[in-house]
Amino acid sequence: MAAYQRSIVNTLVRRMKEPRRFIQMLIGPRQTGKSTAIRQALELVDIPSHVALASIDSSSRDWLRAQWIQARNLIGEASPSALLVIDEVQLVNQWSAVVKELWDEDAWSGIDLRVVLTGSSSLLLQTGLAEGLTGRFEIIRSTHWGYAECREAFDYSLDDFLFFGGYPGGAALKADKMRWLDYMNEAVIEPSINKDVIALEDVRKPALMRRLFQIGAPYSSQELSYRKILGQLDDAGNTTTIAHYLDLLASAGLLCGLQKYDPKLIREKASSPRLMVYDTSLMTATYGQYRDALLTDPERRGRLVESAVGAFLLAQSSVRHFDVHWWRKGNDEVDFVLSQNDSVIAVEVKSGRVKSLGGLTAFVNRFPKARTLIVGSSGCSVEDFLLGKVPLFD
Repeated sequence: MAAYQRSIVNTLVRRMKEPRRFIQMLIGPRQTGKSTAIRQALELVDIPSHVALASIDSSSRDWLRAQWIQARNLIGEASPSALLVIDEVQLVNQWSAVVKELWDEDAWSGIDLRVVLTGSSSLLLQTGLAEGLTGRFEIIRSTHWGYAECREAFDYSLDDFLFFGGYPGGAALKADKMRWLDYMNEAVIEPSINKDVIALEDVRKPALMRRLFQIGAPYSSQELSYRKILGQLDDAGNTTTIAHYLDLLASAGLLCGLQKYDPKLIREKASSPRLMVYDTSLMTATYGQYRDALLTDPERRGRLVESAVGAFLLAQSSVRHFDVHWWRKGNDEVDFVLSQNDSVIAVEVKSGRVKSLGGLTAFVNRFPKARTLIVGSSGCSVEDFLLGKVPLFD
């Protein structure tokens, strides 16, 4: 059977075949198939290419320059253009300055070297892009795999997707849960924290960072104040540190803290976050001995379904450019609030738990122009929503 190709492969092929215009940045969490997508795209492009994998131990400015020169040497009478791919470029110290210098050299000399860079730490990559490469790049986002992709590629049922999530490497292990758990912890979670966050950022308390994820992921879809998080961490840190560490975990595609919706943005950051995993498998893998109850106990399943909807919305927001929040006023609550320019959608998830829909009414009374959407209703099933069949913004 032919290997499944995600839509980003077609995007990469089109960009690789275009005349040299921009550096292509393929950004996404670890183990979401970035390298596979690059390899599949290169098989469909008839241009000489040089591919190099950066390493935190050996890659340097000189190493990056050497890779660039090797790719330049592929250009000649037989081929007027070539491709250079650097995988995990964020591991190269001061990579953006070197790339800017070499890219501008090629532009000045008329060298048609097309460049694709990939990376797993979106925060670090975008910092580098903003520092020196403004106007020289385009971003292609590799999100976690969605239900539609997992159903087509791995024949997942909805329950399979809710439990095992959207990491393609774990699909072959679903018949052996302990082996799958080892994969999630050893190939996804630990490397994401160690290599994409702690090794590349100024994290003064690495143990606190790890503990924050291990405590936070099982609470996905629940509001948790920064002070309550600190209390569970048993650490003398402060709320600013926790908020910063959540931002770093979000940059690695692991865990974020959704802020309350408020058009007065000055109050937004101070609110208690609603924790949300970027993939439900991260919740499952950290849930402990009751993880099987995530599919059978109505309360726990409800949290899992809400997390699946939240993860889907986070992935869509990065591609379709809208914001994801939540809302609560007193006892009235809305699971998700999506905003794009002047358009607002209040989303409530009916997922097996007993929940009132009074929050939607209260929200619309406060924000009359908002649309409402009930995921899990007769007109919008959870399955259809996760398959992308329900339109959001025009």
